[in-house]
Amino acid sequence: MSQFRKLWLPLVGATLVVSACSNNADNGGNAAATGSASPSASASASESKSEADLAFERGKYDPPIEISTIIMPKEYTKGETKENNVHDRWMLETLGIKHKDTWYPAGSDQYKQQLQLALTSGEKLPDFVMVPTDAVLTNQLIDSGQFMPIDELFDKYANDLWKGHAQEHPELWYPFTKDGKKWNLPIMEYTDNDDTILWLREDWMEKLQLEAPKTIADLEIIMDKFKNENPDGLAPKDVYPLAISLKNNTNTWMGGLDWMFGAYGTVQEQWNKDASGNLEYGSVNPGAKQALAKLQEWMDKGYIHPDSALWDEGKSAEIWTKGNAGVLPGANWVPDWPAPDLLKNVPGSKYKAYPVPAGPDGHMGTKWQNSGVNSSFMINKDAKHPEAIILYYNYLLDNLANPQVGSPYEYGFAQGYDWDIVDGQPTNDKDKIKDFFDKFPYITGPARIPDLYMKSLVKLADGGAPETPYEKQLATFRKPENWYAAKVVMSQMDIRKQNYFTGAATPTMISKWNLLRQSELETFNKIIYGKLPVDAFDDFVASWKANGGDQVTQEVNDWFKSVSQQ
Repeated sequence: MSQFRKLWLPLVGATLVVSACSNNADNGGNAAATGSASPSASASASESKSEADLAFERGKYDPPIEISTIIMPKEYTKGETKENNVHDRWMLETLGIKHKDTWYPAGSDQYKQQLQLALTSGEKLPDFVMVPTDAVLTNQLIDSGQFMPIDELFDKYANDLWKGHAQEHPELWYPFTKDGKKWNLPIMEYTDNDDTILWLREDWMEKLQLEAPKTIADLEIIMDKFKNENPDGLAPKDVYPLAISLKNNTNTWMGGLDWMFGAYGTVQEQWNKDASGNLEYGSVNPGAKQALAKLQEWMDKGYIHPDSALWDEGKSAEIWTKGNAGVLPGANWVPDWPAPDLLKNVPGSKYKAYPVPAGPDGHMGTKWQNSGVNSSFMINKDAKHPEAIILYYNYLLDNLANPQVGSPYEYGFAQGYDWDIVDGQPTNDKDKIKDFFDKFPYITGPARIPDLYMKSLVKLADGGAPETPYEKQLATFRKPENWYAAKVVMSQMDIRKQNYFTGAATPTMISKWNLLRQSELETFNKIIYGKLPVDAFDDFVASWKANGGDQVTQEVNDWFKSVSQQ
């Protein structure tokens, strides 16, 4: 412990000053005045403040407090354990917080079972309960009566960064709102990280002297040349230009078709706003019929592999990485995976991100389901220090999410773990650090500023020099193809269609949605494969509406009004 104290004491002194100053500002200047006040007046003012207010003023609890929460499975190093590790020692030294009666479930399934059992048996729940993105579970926890609304705590103690994102994206509260109250603290995630762009074989584009596809018609020309005039000399029967998955969802993270339906004015498998501001299910919009007609045409021409209905997202990428496809719908991070497999399998291959094309009427669209929230925390109504999770997360956001040059976290969280001095120079290069380790058991997970990732990548793509530690890390570990892809993503911000339904299943969904989705999947695939005529879409829509779809639509809109008109 003496080694740790020696390592972290300088850090603590610096961070206390930073945190106290920033948190005083966040709390509207509630800190006691200094300098002119007499000692007795200052003491009296301190005595009148709550323990929570004093903790936010100082940046830590003094004396330390005990909390209980959830820590999902983690790895440990240097002989450390879940009860004794560098993070927990830091949390005590820096914030005056330590664990007691925290849960350490073996996995997500076991955690849900443990949570359900505690709710039914009356077992004491932790102070801070982590809730994955699960609307059903969220509503069960709210209805249990074991948790408190977070409105007042959030308004009083959350820092400006956290509040600002919530104000900019009020929809992030929709899954957590009931009876006019907010029940979950949102934990932030990078935005725009899963937005769809098209990854094309750039070496084929160059050899065929093709221009970027601006329309669906342009893309058809490109795919036809990829198949029938293949620059690598592949026979047409061995090339299926478009790599997609038709096994389950087609509005998905790899090999998806949201961009294709978007070219005809809708995005399938999600709830979009119509012209009147009401929510409609995108798969029954008339534009979906046009998209299916075009996909049927592409299947007939051999642009889509006939086994696509058997492929999940990961499998759909394999035909692209093996060199038999030239167009892969995916996210900005494809250069990290699976693109390296392409470069390994096909010597001389290159790839590049392109914007999604417009349809015949100028429509463009992609899915957008991320309001910058990864998970959330609910606060036990019996928690002795309900604000402690906010003090903890504020600190991570202020100090670790985007550390500044010269800060104690400039190179990482803990020296000897995720950074060290090598040959006289500080470095966070994992290849240079013996026993590199960065899987720290943060209660909330790593702190992330939602728009920082994309903004930083765009800066690098525009030729800007990396200045902050975060930018330098991205410049080192992210490929230039990834930088450029971020520019493409941000150029499409205005065409994204948000999925506005993020609540628990409605009553009719519970009884009928599985059958409605099954009908949708079967009908769409049969149309794409030419086993049903395109006009079968009209019969599907009529059946969907009559067999519960209209009722679901009404319930979804009732929910949306209840959470959005607060």
